Amino acid sequence: MARDPDCIFCSIVAGDLDAHVVHSDPETVAFLDHRPLFPGHVLLVPREHHETIEDLPPALVEPLFSNARTLAGAVRRAMGSQGTFVALNNRVSQSVPHLHVHVVPRTKKDGLRGFFWPRNPYEDEEHLARTAEAIRTELG
Repeated sequence: MARDPDCIFCSIVAGDLDAHVVHSDPETVAFLDHRPLFPGHVLLVPREHHETIEDLPPALVEPLFSNARTLAGAVRRAMGSQGTFVALNNRVSQSVPHLHVHVVPRTKKDGLRGFFWPRNPYEDEEHLARTAEAIRTELG
């Protein structure tokens, strides 16, 4: 199994660093974030060291996101929240270079504002169409 000896999350997965683990299976581990946005903020990681979603092998996509789905419901119910915010960063704003999914309990008017980014609308319909076509081209 791929492991980076300098990675904090790999150390948690290996049991070398303490964490409050809430889920563990052959492919993934989920634990409480030590700097949570709100209590109940969980980080879900693949056991193998993969830095970004683009590096994640296809065989790990389903177990990772299936567990993210399950955790979203469990966190919501456990924390008595109205919903959850599920997200991951890909390099930019990724404080630990090991793929991780954030599952954050959310309630209306919970005060979480700084986590959201400013809107940058398309210049016009042509800009929107060019953008869509560029993405379709990259998808093949």
